[in-house]
Amino acid sequence: MLLKNKIALVTGASKGIGKGIALALVKQGCSVVISDIDDIELKNVEEEIKLLGTKVLAVKCDVSQKDQVDNMIDKTKEFFGGLDILVNNAGIYPFKSFTEITEEDWDRVLSVNLKSVFLCSQKSLEIMSNGASIINISSIASFVGFNGLTHYCASKGAVNSMIRALALELADRKIRVNAVAPGSIETPGANNPDENIKKQTISMIPLARMGQAEDIAGAVVFLASDLSNYITGQTIIVDGGWTLR
Repeated sequence: MLLKNKIALVTGASKGIGKGIALALVKQGCSVVISDIDDIELKNVEEEIKLLGTKVLAVKCDVSQKDQVDNMIDKTKEFFGGLDILVNNAGIYPFKSFTEITEEDWDRVLSVNLKSVFLCSQKSLEIMSNGASIINISSIASFVGFNGLTHYCASKGAVNSMIRALALELADRKIRVNAVAPGSIETPGANNPDENIKKQTISMIPLARMGQAEDIAGAVVFLASDLSNYITGQTIIVDGGWTLR
């Protein structure tokens, strides 16, 4: 096991990529803290992890709110004593044309997708040991544009910039900071029921398939483990080759 006896926290873990990451970390030896605003789905994931014989803490949390983030990290310290791996996965991507985006829309996307990374990372550092790892889930939308997602693209581009600066600041503690940028991933939140649209999307991907949560989870496990202990401040694109075109 690559991560035996490590403690990991995954935000946005009730379904999709976050759930896949949490399960992958557990299978590599981690005990986990899982969080989400959807506490019903979160409880289901908690029970699934318990069936694997792993210690797990589920905390309902809106990661855009400092008091809730502080409570989540305090509970993590109380339950596990510390933290080795933080995965900032929670995010939203409401499609809306640029001219129709309201100030409230903009603030909400930037709060959930970017401010949360600041809040969770800063508070987690209080209980992280030297040599820990912070991994942020970015997006290929930080490298290429998408219609109707200007606010989302901006938030993910900012995440990529943030990790480079934070990696420099935390290098003296040997805490590595990296990101994974998924392409088109088949998840409950992103799955389009229109088969023609799905075929059109797949036609743009050189590996000719939609990505799965497990594809992103594999990259996260790599970045959390000693296999990547000389990698920091980097964004790894996991998109089946989409951005090569």
